[in-house]
Amino acid sequence: MFYVPYYRNDSMIIAQVAKAINGESSAIACYAKSAVLAPTEEEKARILEIRQDEMKHLQHFIAIYVSLTGTQPTIQIAQDCPSEYIAGLSYAFKDEQETVEFYSDVADQANDPHIQVTFRRAATDEQRHAVWFLYYLTQHKADVKTTDNPLMTK
Repeated sequence: MFYVPYYRNDSMIIAQVAKAINGESSAIACYAKSAVLAPTEEEKARILEIRQDEMKHLQHFIAIYVSLTGTQPTIQIAQDCPSEYIAGLSYAFKDEQETVEFYSDVADQANDPHIQVTFRRAATDEQRHAVWFLYYLTQHKADVKTTDNPLMTK
C-alpha cells in the first residue's frame, strides 16, 4: 500500500461518499419500483426490507458527508432502473455486488474509524441483498425453464 496525503484522502473520501449517496438514492427509487412489480407478497416484503436498509445507509452517508463538508449533498438519482421485474432483479443483483466491492474499497481507504465501520457494515448488508436478489432471480429463471420444458414438469 502507498501513502496518501491526508488532504488528498479527505477529498477522495468526500467524492466516494457522494457517489455512495447517489447510489443509495437510486437504489431506493429502483426498489420501490421493483416492489410494486413483485409477483408475491414475500418478494415484495423482502424488497421493501432491503429498501429500508438502503434508506439507513443513505442517512449514515449523508451524516458523514455533512460532517466532512459542512454542507448537504446534492443528490442525483440514476434513471436506469428496468421496468420489468426479472430485468430489475438482475440489475439489482449486479448493482449490489459492485457496491460491495466499492464500499469495501472506501472502508480500506478511509482514515476515520467511523467511516471505515459504516462502510464495512453497509458492504455486509449489500452482500446480503445481492444474495436475496440472486435467489429470486434463480427462482424465476427455474420457473420459466420448468414451464417452457414439458420434460421438466412433474
